[in-house]
Amino acid sequence: MKRRTLLQAAPALLGAPGLLLAQTGFPAKPIRYIVPVSAGGGSDMVGRTLTERWGSVLKQSFIVDNQSGGGGVIACQATARAAPDGYTLMQGYVATHGTSPATRKLPYDAVKDFTPIGMIGGTPNVLVVNAALPVNNIKEFVDYLKKNPGKVSYGSAGAGSLTHLTMELFKQQLNTFMVHIPYRGIAPAFTDLIGGQTQAMFPGLAAAVPHIRSGRVRPLAVTGLQRHPQFKDLPTLDESGFKGFDAQQWYGVVGPAGMPAPIVKQLNETLATVLRAPDLREKLSVEAIEPRVMTPEQFGEFIRTDIARWTKLARERGIQLDS
Repeated sequence: MKRRTLLQAAPALLGAPGLLLAQTGFPAKPIRYIVPVSAGGGSDMVGRTLTERWGSVLKQSFIVDNQSGGGGVIACQATARAAPDGYTLMQGYVATHGTSPATRKLPYDAVKDFTPIGMIGGTPNVLVVNAALPVNNIKEFVDYLKKNPGKVSYGSAGAGSLTHLTMELFKQQLNTFMVHIPYRGIAPAFTDLIGGQTQAMFPGLAAAVPHIRSGRVRPLAVTGLQRHPQFKDLPTLDESGFKGFDAQQWYGVVGPAGMPAPIVKQLNETLATVLRAPDLREKLSVEAIEPRVMTPEQFGEFIRTDIARWTKLARERGIQLDS
């Protein structure tokens, strides 16, 4: 082949996933998987469950690196600064790539500083009330709010959290008022809800399940456009009159910006293989998570849409927090 022909063909050859991966042998060493929370808990379980199976498909091990602190800021900075070679990935989620960018000034750009790999899955939020509150469904709750203006308070896992923003979205669509009581995490928020210090909350379904099943709180509806398989009798807000109402605790995989397209493609395709396995769905059901397969492009658009949606709400509700 003539030199000119080789030069003309080079870009196409280098862009061929099979050839490039054959040249690089990716992955040739263990992959660092940063989880932006402490070891233990639901998010960590998701990461470890996923990478154990993903490593088997890729025939290479993952090293889970828990980096908590700053609401995911430390983990995001470490990921964004890493070499974009596919050997450092992070489990992004709704806080790092959704609500925090919408409500805080961050030392990273949730879109520009990362390469989207793919979605893992999500779990809806659920509107729950204190079991002693005399309401059994959304309509009765709405009527109760109208009859008791300013007398209902709701808890959240913290200012700017998904539990906070979801209830603010609910209040906005209903054009009503409830007092916001922010807590340092979802556990103390549940303690006061069960004790009657607050009357309502919008936690993630996984966190609410034990309290729902014990009867200490009463579920009224879930977010999203479809009923959750574990609670088929529980209506969605959408079918309860809040058309298009959606909010979810989601998880996905991102890497540093500038990762080679062939490596992104390989990671995405192998991730999809893992997500489609019935045993993973069963394992993630402990956290009420439904796996969702997305291409890198779809996941990137999902992140941008989520940030834009919460940013709009935060501006309209005057929610802007310090970093």
